[in-house]
Amino acid sequence: MRMYDLIYTKKLGGALSPEQIAFWVKGAADGSIPDEQSASLLMATCWRGMTTEETLALTLAMRDSGKRLDLSSVPGLKVDKHSTGGVGDKTTLILGPIVAACGVPCPMFSGRGLGHTGGTVDKFAAIPGLKVELSEAEFLRSLAETRFANSAQTTDIAPADKKLYALRDITATVESIPLITASIMSKKLAGGADALVLDVKCGPTAFMKTLEDSTTLAQSMVDVGGAHGMQIRALITRMDAPLGWAIGNALEVMESVEILRGEHGDSELAQMSFRLAAEMLIMGGVACTLEQALARVQTSIQDGSALDTLRRFVVLNGGDAAALDDFSRLPQPGQALEVLAPRDGYICAMDGRALGILAMDLGAGRRDRNDVLDLGVGIRVRVTVGQKVHKGDPLFTVYAKTGAKVNTAFYQDTVAWSEVAAEAKGWLLGSIGC
Repeated sequence: MRMYDLIYTKKLGGALSPEQIAFWVKGAADGSIPDEQSASLLMATCWRGMTTEETLALTLAMRDSGKRLDLSSVPGLKVDKHSTGGVGDKTTLILGPIVAACGVPCPMFSGRGLGHTGGTVDKFAAIPGLKVELSEAEFLRSLAETRFANSAQTTDIAPADKKLYALRDITATVESIPLITASIMSKKLAGGADALVLDVKCGPTAFMKTLEDSTTLAQSMVDVGGAHGMQIRALITRMDAPLGWAIGNALEVMESVEILRGEHGDSELAQMSFRLAAEMLIMGGVACTLEQALARVQTSIQDGSALDTLRRFVVLNGGDAAALDDFSRLPQPGQALEVLAPRDGYICAMDGRALGILAMDLGAGRRDRNDVLDLGVGIRVRVTVGQKVHKGDPLFTVYAKTGAKVNTAFYQDTVAWSEVAAEAKGWLLGSIGC
């Protein structure tokens, strides 16, 4: 078998066999296929696409390039969640403890942030002492004892994905839906969960900008998961303004804990987290209807069991659980600066991507994978889209390093103004799957 033939077939729009795809993935992972040939096939795939059968074959080949986690020692249906990411998206910190408190084991492997979007691993790392890279034994222990486990992705899970993603990143082929599907689903299938809820973001701050592309990606992942026998459901959610009031790692821990305490229950972040958790409870078999599931979610908030689950997870994995009650024990910024409204009016839009980049510039995110984060810096969003604001009202509080210069005009420019109130937009744009 020759890699040249695979490239030529895909260049002409032909389909590759499972054997050909397995040959490529194995060679890419072990280095026997040169990077330039893999890059050529990635570009041909980006232009020509893949059938569902090809995408499934690619997913399974990438899954089988490394270790597959066995969670059978933990009783019950294990339910995972994956989000395609966004600015201020800390839903995992909220829904993981909720789902576990309601009796459904919730195993989750998360990523670190890169660029304008944050990573769940970095948010958890803001809790002092918390171990964010768990061994297999530690992961299973956390899942068994607290019904919640979250860890950075280990290097032996789908290693081919790491190699191919690095090539995609430098060859402008990241946006290919079959390649995105295989990247996400290979790791999820290797992670051992029985069911998966997907949160596919849509909008200018998200990776998928249009509802059509978001729906296509969601359907692709549902098709691949279903073909493998995984119970899977996707929600398509709006992502334009930041999600919640916090952008930055320690700040996002604070907001998540506040929601688990019962605060901000009517916020978009809370409602989205509760709905995703409810879908997971239905898949886990502890609720039959959405109404029952949402009621169980609310009970876990009101009786404190969700927050207690987070505390137990933190203690078990070496973290300072007292920081969940005393936020002064979390990483702190060097200075705080208020950004004020330059005029009267209604806020009709907020550029979440620009705010994510500004937070990255403060040190809350990485421009390069080797950058070291400042876990205490970030942005508190003081207003919401549709709100009426008067000149001089606070728009943002910027938490920066000591001595850092902050240009408030850059923050003011992320807000668009109108003389009339903007029409309210729902956060849920659609759903696909069982």
